[in-house]
Amino acid sequence: GEERTILDRMGETHPLTLIEPVMSPDDIVKARKLVDQIYIDDRIKDYIVDLVQATRDPAAYGLKLADLIHFGASPRATIFLSLGAKACAFLDGRGFVTPQDVKNIAMDILRHRVIVTYEAEAEEKTAGDVVEHILQHIPVP
Repeated sequence: GEERTILDRMGETHPLTLIEPVMSPDDIVKARKLVDQIYIDDRIKDYIVDLVQATRDPAAYGLKLADLIHFGASPRATIFLSLGAKACAFLDGRGFVTPQDVKNIAMDILRHRVIVTYEAEAEEKTAGDVVEHILQHIPVP
């Protein structure tokens, strides 16, 4: 039948063999070196630290989220948030990080590093909801 025809036609060629590379490994190494050179101001570093620490100690930032957070993001999240923000700046063609770069990547970096409580789940609150609340309430430099 039709499925057999599809299998016969497509089963011999793996889709990945049809992909053309857009960058060489050397290009990737060069891009990573450029990202490392992106400037990040101390105020933005402090903002990143505040965002991550607010997942662990929300009360210290005036946030009433302690009942919703079982585990906050680790210090490694701070590192990856900084690197992600630098990558955003690089992709935007800038040599410096803006607070918006941090905000643009924060959900992706923090959402899976925050573990919510059973109470949060019962209230249908997700880690994404917690991160969004933190992003809305931590002052931007």
